[in-house]
Amino acid sequence: MRYSPTVRTTLGFIVLALLCLWFADLSITTVDPWRELTRLFLGLVQPDFAAVDFVGVAILRTLAFAFTGVALGAGAGLLLALAFRYRLTRTLCAFVRAIHELFWALIFLQFFGLHPLTGVLAIAIPYAGIFAKVYAEILDETDPHPARTLPHGTGWVSGLAFTRISQAWPHLVSYTSYRLECGLRSSAVLGFVGLPTLGYYLESSFAQGRYGSVGALLILFYVLIATIRLWVRPRLLPFYLIAAPFLLGSGMPIMWHNVARFFTEDIVPAPLRRGEGASGLGPWLNDLLVHQALPGIWNTLVLTQIALVLTGALAMLLFPLISRHFTGRLGGTAGHLLLVILRSTPEYLLAFILLQMWGPSMLPAVVALALHNGGIIGHLLGQRSNQITLRADAPGGLDRYTYEVVPRLYGPFLALLFYRWEIIMRETAILGILGIATLGFFVNSAIQEIRFDRAMVLILITALLNIAVDILARRLRAHLRLRHSVQVQSC
Repeated sequence: MRYSPTVRTTLGFIVLALLCLWFADLSITTVDPWRELTRLFLGLVQPDFAAVDFVGVAILRTLAFAFTGVALGAGAGLLLALAFRYRLTRTLCAFVRAIHELFWALIFLQFFGLHPLTGVLAIAIPYAGIFAKVYAEILDETDPHPARTLPHGTGWVSGLAFTRISQAWPHLVSYTSYRLECGLRSSAVLGFVGLPTLGYYLESSFAQGRYGSVGALLILFYVLIATIRLWVRPRLLPFYLIAAPFLLGSGMPIMWHNVARFFTEDIVPAPLRRGEGASGLGPWLNDLLVHQALPGIWNTLVLTQIALVLTGALAMLLFPLISRHFTGRLGGTAGHLLLVILRSTPEYLLAFILLQMWGPSMLPAVVALALHNGGIIGHLLGQRSNQITLRADAPGGLDRYTYEVVPRLYGPFLALLFYRWEIIMRETAILGILGIATLGFFVNSAIQEIRFDRAMVLILITALLNIAVDILARRLRAHLRLRHSVQVQSC
């Protein structure tokens, strides 16, 4: 029996994930995980809003970091998009977006400390690379004919504004709005490295066992994300952008000599600082690769492969919850609520919660990655399925799912999954900060030991690994001829 390329690719990924299970640590090490899970559930259904009198400041700081970082990233991304045809620009953008916001934050913490600039740049820099890529794709899709009808002598800026940008404006606005939602999630997660956003207070409440406060903070965060279209209105946006920098708070004064020392001394490999030259650099790199980089790469790849396949399985199970072909109005509302919660919860936050429940292993990371990304893809597939028109005599139930809807969605499903592959890889690496032995674990350990030279090499390896996976995913999409408008799927 001959299988189609898409089926062979799917089976190959499943088999590879099953093999990875043999090497993965998926154990539960806590004494009574169900008791902790029950306490968390009770905190969600009985939130203690009175105990979170600080929440107003936390939300304002979360919004301020998100608006400022996304605005700077969007401005820089638009400028880079205009030069995206140059290989140097594309390479620069690929590199900066391959490094997770938390890695950027860890870098800036070393010389800016807990200064607002740390959080703003941690969001703005990778987002600039993402914006550049997507904005360039949007602009490339515009009709070139209007530009040819401009009067002679029209300036380049005026021509660009009245032709390509004017055509692309609705798509640019739509994507930027989506990135703001991503920015809110990134801003909240920055609290886990000490910045005063919602993540900081969530971690503190967990550490103190105050599950009522945890439940209240999570509910407020979900409401903030779910209602973003209600309070982010075009006429209010200038006010938000002007107010945001003033709501970032203040930190310790920046010691600029620390910044200079970081770039001129701290990140220089130790053998070179000691004057050993190339003879000492080889053994230093070999030790780093053998004992940290290679184990980190292996665990990152194993965890990513398992999470990717589980993400796909969950997405195929979840999309009928919001599809008009399988559910009614009441069921669809409940399904939308579930998917909003799943896709609104950052993987890092969800993995942190599950680690408290189950203990340190790959299991919390796998489940967190699959739930978040499965929720995103499931939501998009459900929307896509609502555009499908079935014939009058189409079967119902499982036959409808298997023979009518899934075959029409499978191409877009694989395209979305491959687009999320690189993002899952980025998140897998950063989850090492929580104690899982991926690349992020060794990066964080090097920073804690004040070995910034080792940390920077490991971060560089992480970026190159993400770029390699992105290239592989693009080639698979081209080989399988998978096309889907996924401009909103880079978060």
